[in-house]
Amino acid sequence: MSVQAYIGAFVVAFLLWTLVSSRLSSTRSPLSSVAGPQKDHWLTGNLHRLFKDGLEYSFDLFAKYGSVIKVHGVLGVRADQLLVSDPRALYHILLKDQDVYQESDMFIMTNRLLFGEGLISTLGEQHRKQRKMLNPVFSLANMRSLLPTIQPIADTLFEHLRGELPEDGSTKEVDILPWMARGTLEYVGRAVLGISLDMLDTMKSDKYADAIRTVAHTGLKVFFLRPLVPMAMRHLSPYWRNKLVDWLPFPALRELREISYVLERSARKVFLERKAAMQDELDSDVGDKRDLMTIMLNANMSTSEHERMSEDELVGQINTFLLAGQETTTTALARILYILAREPHAQARLRTEIRKAKKQYASEQGLEEDWERVNLPYDVLVHLPFLDAVVRETLRVYPPTSMLNRTCTKDAILPLQFPVRSTAGEEVTAIHVPAGTNIIMSILGSNHEKRVWGEDASEWRPERWLNANGERIGFGKNVDLAFGEESVGQDVEGSPGFRNGVKYPGVYATMMTFLGGGRACIGFKFAEMEMKQIISTLACQLHFSLPSAANCDGVKKEVYWRMDGLQVPVIRPPHGDLKTMQCPLDVRLVRNSDFL
Repeated sequence: MSVQAYIGAFVVAFLLWTLVSSRLSSTRSPLSSVAGPQKDHWLTGNLHRLFKDGLEYSFDLFAKYGSVIKVHGVLGVRADQLLVSDPRALYHILLKDQDVYQESDMFIMTNRLLFGEGLISTLGEQHRKQRKMLNPVFSLANMRSLLPTIQPIADTLFEHLRGELPEDGSTKEVDILPWMARGTLEYVGRAVLGISLDMLDTMKSDKYADAIRTVAHTGLKVFFLRPLVPMAMRHLSPYWRNKLVDWLPFPALRELREISYVLERSARKVFLERKAAMQDELDSDVGDKRDLMTIMLNANMSTSEHERMSEDELVGQINTFLLAGQETTTTALARILYILAREPHAQARLRTEIRKAKKQYASEQGLEEDWERVNLPYDVLVHLPFLDAVVRETLRVYPPTSMLNRTCTKDAILPLQFPVRSTAGEEVTAIHVPAGTNIIMSILGSNHEKRVWGEDASEWRPERWLNANGERIGFGKNVDLAFGEESVGQDVEGSPGFRNGVKYPGVYATMMTFLGGGRACIGFKFAEMEMKQIISTLACQLHFSLPSAANCDGVKKEVYWRMDGLQVPVIRPPHGDLKTMQCPLDVRLVRNSDFL
């Protein structure tokens, strides 16, 4: 028998042992009173349906069972999990009792293997220390100073898109997804590292950039192996872990290992080069650098030795910054452009607002005749009312990441804002959560909760963020600035997402897209700035519409957004296979008639 066969037999035996032991050790699930759908299969449960084009399935569950639902994982009764979108429950999970509800070992250890000891790979005091150090890096002051250095990227992106269009101004179908991916990666390269990754030059290739771009999709190919990572990390030395990767019949696993090597070597090389430059008193240019890595290194050197991050932690932050938002920002940008193509009046209104702002700013700077080339400063860009409403509403209705996990580390009581019905039909206002229970926080369900967002919660309506005069409404001055519990209670009653004293603990406009609490997305302000800058540049100069291409039967090409954890665009048959990610839109240069 081959080595691979022995390994396969061992894995099967382990899974069978887990199944049998779980059934022998408990005949009744601790969550047996929590209502939810029946298992699709005694072995596989039904959890997988949330991750296989699970949008409609998720909405059906929320409509039938409410904001806390029991779902079944693999291998028996101990695999029962909670799907949660209740605002009070999420407040406890993310804020009040965040030390009880932790990231899972599987999540932490997988990230540590791939990306190093960055924010998404640490827990407890180490994570709090890192967060305390890094919060100021993403301050508004740093965003303001960073924007001018990355603004040219959007202009270059526009030039590349314009280069694909006919010279006569007619329409051409363009797959915008790869261009958004290239643009966002170039943004984080310039912003984080202070260098160009040449992502907008299709003739060039960079191993570091390629690793960043492919790690997520490669990881999905061996996603089913993630539960084995904690066991391997605890019981096997690096030598035997590498041997196991060599032996297992999964080429993607070996590819992922090589990607992790590239990420670590590249990040460490960049770190050491920047550190040496900063220590060189003759390097007069360093003081002018405003990239996030320079800001982070300066902050780290200026703090006490006890609070200082190690070299491994700093290297881990580089990869974390580069990787954390690249995929989600790409799909968010593609979604915004897709919606603007679907909603031509909203597109024209947005374009008109941007033109008006550019003309006004150009006039103030004495550049009236050159207004089209003007780049809006940070405080003008981020406060354009309709642009802000479009970005917020898109991130609310269509969050790029639909769900995230936590593990309950000890027995706890989870209070509910909205009571649910037990399996016996009784009203339940709190749920006993046993230690070890996996909790799936539904960002999608939270952002579509009608009792918080209104009966039209699932409708894309950017006007909900504006008053009758078209101005932004309903936010306390620090609502988008604070991290964690400090942001709670600063919104205005009656504003979007704040109804009858109830709201979600989200760090961004109360929605859950960027989460909340001590593990909220630290770079959400950068992501918002990046999206607004790209959209304002493209929408002012390009017109987008849905694909008009049709086959011989007159069936037009249709973009479909598939939810597999992430929401990604694919093409329906007969033009597509519902698998290959792409977002084709008809694009042309803007005409005068495209403004209101």
